[in-house]
Amino acid sequence: MAKNITVIGLGQMGSALALVAAKAGNKVTAVGTPQDKEIIDACISEGGRHPHIEQRFPDNVNFCYSEDWEAACKGSDFVIGAISSFGVDWFLEDILAKMDTSIPVISAAKGLVDQEDGSLISYPEYWEQKLALKGIRRDIYAIGGPGTAEEIRRGEHTHVAICGPDKGLLVMMKSALETDTFHISLTKDVHGLESAVAIKNAYALGVAMAIGYTGKLDPDKSHFNSQAAAFYQAAKEMVAYLKAEKASEDSIMIGLGDLYVTVTGARTRKIGVLLGEGKTYSEATEILSGMTLESIVIIKRLARAVKTKAARGLVNLADFPMLTFVDEVLENDRIKDFPWKSFTFQDI
Repeated sequence: MAKNITVIGLGQMGSALALVAAKAGNKVTAVGTPQDKEIIDACISEGGRHPHIEQRFPDNVNFCYSEDWEAACKGSDFVIGAISSFGVDWFLEDILAKMDTSIPVISAAKGLVDQEDGSLISYPEYWEQKLALKGIRRDIYAIGGPGTAEEIRRGEHTHVAICGPDKGLLVMMKSALETDTFHISLTKDVHGLESAVAIKNAYALGVAMAIGYTGKLDPDKSHFNSQAAAFYQAAKEMVAYLKAEKASEDSIMIGLGDLYVTVTGARTRKIGVLLGEGKTYSEATEILSGMTLESIVIIKRLARAVKTKAARGLVNLADFPMLTFVDEVLENDRIKDFPWKSFTFQDI
């Protein structure tokens, strides 16, 4: 049965999920954030034509400005929050704290918040904690996995997962969003899944730096060996971290799939390659003007958290040479050769 679905945020991923929900036959309302006014203007005036994507929205998608979000959400079977890391607190204060708690919410935001004790919590966990302090009880669901927005919009086969506590709601959300090409798994492992799809941005940045660095040394060669070596270490550190966080095996595998797709074709690859080629952070961000670079947020938070854990004797910092290297490159604003020897092991 078709559902009423509201998508808040009409950037790249929000647009992709709105198109998926519409293709699945639902009635969709796309609500812009305060930064999306020009996008909503264009979609309304040009019959569903988003100014930054190729696909036109079908007739079962309506558009709404941020100030009218409450009316848009009223009667929704669920709401998808497709905001970036930079809109997390706006979404908390202006939307979640005021929304009817009977309306389920799925987050498409990817990131973690570091705590003083060195732990990292996902955005759903962060929002739930902050809402509880306001006396509001709400479970936040989330969607994540290997899927670039562009390919989702084009209808490429994609496998993601939705996580949350209530089996009945999870099944309903899957039924509403799944199409012949958009495949959905379900899990109650919110912390594991959200941790996996967040930290992959940090490690994808490192692998992309290796692509840029080795390519700059000799542009006429492929350098697949060095890229694979960097990918191996990134995957190894992701698995170590996620196992310590008690993530399920499937959540870990989803994260590794997301690492692959982020290295091969997402926004993080672009800035990582530029940094690897020797561009400073300011030079790279100027070249990528207007692009949301969430990988920079997560690498800083993850590095801080791991260092705090190491200082408390909970982890060995030497087990995270890729993370340490990428953090140092950003801190010093200068690329250097990778610590390749630290990636080797002796299982003898």
